[in-house]
Amino acid sequence: MCRLFGLSSAPNRTHATFWLLDAPDSLSRQSHSDPDGTGLGYFADDGTPRVDKAPIAAYQDRAFAQDARQVQSATFLAHVRFASTGSLDARNTHPFQQDGRLFAHNGVIEGLERLDDHLGEDRSLVKGDTDSERFFALITRETRKRDGDVTAGIEHAAHWIARNLPVYALNLILISSDQLWALRYPETHELYVLERAAGGQHGTRHLDHSGSHGRMRVHSAALAAHPAVVVASERMDDNPRWRPLEPGELFHVGPDLRTDRRVILPDRPTHQLTLDDLRPDAAASQKAA
Repeated sequence: MCRLFGLSSAPNRTHATFWLLDAPDSLSRQSHSDPDGTGLGYFADDGTPRVDKAPIAAYQDRAFAQDARQVQSATFLAHVRFASTGSLDARNTHPFQQDGRLFAHNGVIEGLERLDDHLGEDRSLVKGDTDSERFFALITRETRKRDGDVTAGIEHAAHWIARNLPVYALNLILISSDQLWALRYPETHELYVLERAAGGQHGTRHLDHSGSHGRMRVHSAALAAHPAVVVASERMDDNPRWRPLEPGELFHVGPDLRTDRRVILPDRPTHQLTLDDLRPDAAASQKAA
């Protein structure tokens, strides 16, 4: 299953170190549970989005995936990909960039020809083959239609897909230079939120988050002194304040770290897929590693 991680410390810019594949043997087991790509998104001082990403085709790019990446930003987005749609190359590796925002997705959307028809000329936003980037393009179009209101853009795009296309999951994290959005839909995969006080639960600790099975580690000494909000596919430390998003819940972190949340999709998808409905490679990508 793809791993999502998002962090906001806005308005403070935070130094953080990411290991997208932490364990030395993370890529040594050649099975369906091995990652197909890793990526990290953040923003430069002037608000320009930056993306460091690479596919892991034939286990040839272990150094990129395992090396520490030290970056500074007010918002961060990291993704470990298990491919369900699209070949193993950089254009299909998350995060994706559109209109100065970054996006990553965990799930499967089918009926892509119908989605392409619905996108029309906005299909030009899509550079690769994935369902995820098409979903992002629809969010981008709906956001443009609503004068840059990303919350409304996500809501309208997700509603259209839930009504019209076969859906296994639409879990996403989207960031701008000072804001973060996350959606869990439907109940298929969990997505957790931690509103972390400065120093964490003990009041004096840096942030040191680790995923399971050597998938992703994040360290930030600066967050011993500053608050942050974290969204992740799993609880990544023992802080008791982690909470799962509700199915259909859209979560937003503003530029001052104020949060709001609302269930925007109370009903199941019109055409909800199960693992048995998916192609073998897509099904494998959605199972817990």
